[in-house]
Amino acid sequence: MRLLRLVPDDTHIGFMRLRRITLPLSATLSVLSIVLFFVVGLNFGIDFRGGSLIEIQTKDGPANISELRQTVGGLGLGDVQIQEFGAPDEVLIRVVQQEGGELAQQAVISKIREALGDTVDYRRVEIVGPTVSAELARTGTIAVLASILAILIYIWFRFEWQYAIGAVIATVHDVIMTIGVFAVLQLDFNLSSIAAILTIVGYSLNDTVVVYDRIRENVRRYRKMPMTDLLDLSVNQTLSRTIMTSLTTLLALIALYVFGGEVIRSFVFAMIWGVLVGTFSSIYVASPILLYLGAKPESGSGSKAAVAAEGT
Repeated sequence: MRLLRLVPDDTHIGFMRLRRITLPLSATLSVLSIVLFFVVGLNFGIDFRGGSLIEIQTKDGPANISELRQTVGGLGLGDVQIQEFGAPDEVLIRVVQQEGGELAQQAVISKIREALGDTVDYRRVEIVGPTVSAELARTGTIAVLASILAILIYIWFRFEWQYAIGAVIATVHDVIMTIGVFAVLQLDFNLSSIAAILTIVGYSLNDTVVVYDRIRENVRRYRKMPMTDLLDLSVNQTLSRTIMTSLTTLLALIALYVFGGEVIRSFVFAMIWGVLVGTFSSIYVASPILLYLGAKPESGSGSKAAVAAEGT
């Protein structure tokens, strides 16, 4: 007997009745995310743009952001971003890439140190050159595309081709929606954001495969059942597992978001969004796609003896 049961085992929710709403909605939001990516763009962090990043902690109480902006902004370093970073006495200073290579970047660090003096402690200093940042952007894009291709190959061998295409569509949907959120909120997009997207890809795939596995079992068991009813049955049978997995993951992520500090906040936010949109896509994107790709109960494989045994 289970002490905790958030979802009954015998739910009969008609998920597929909403497919004519959820699929167009998901497609519209995905297109909007792509448009925002090209029109608004992402707020690329120091990893992709290049430049200098300095994290300081003031010694005399909370930092005076306006005073720091006047002090650092008067050094003639170009685009300078200064913001609180976690605690009131912690500040993050970003300086745009300077002309003159790494020596110019080192000069930026020296100027800031001279301007601020010994009133602050330097907790982190990073310099990223343009060559490194371009390489990071290229390899990050290749990593995401390679992971999606690997998913397609894996699902293609494990299931029929309809399942492979459905899983890839659902995964690409989650990636595009995550990028759209970064574009809308102008969150700092850096290497940790790439790591978050790759983690979302794995989470979404895992959730989708669980649902697809149950669909494949039911395809061989209920050969005469209408496909919409079979999909509803399969999603309802895995609903308890889906909700519990998502909820426990969200509890850990929310704790990290609240108490983990500013350094990992954009990463954790992307993960929270990814869990939510991944759970949604497993039910309302990956499953209905099978209907439009022609998957039918009659297409299930397996011997008659196996089918009879499963039915028994």
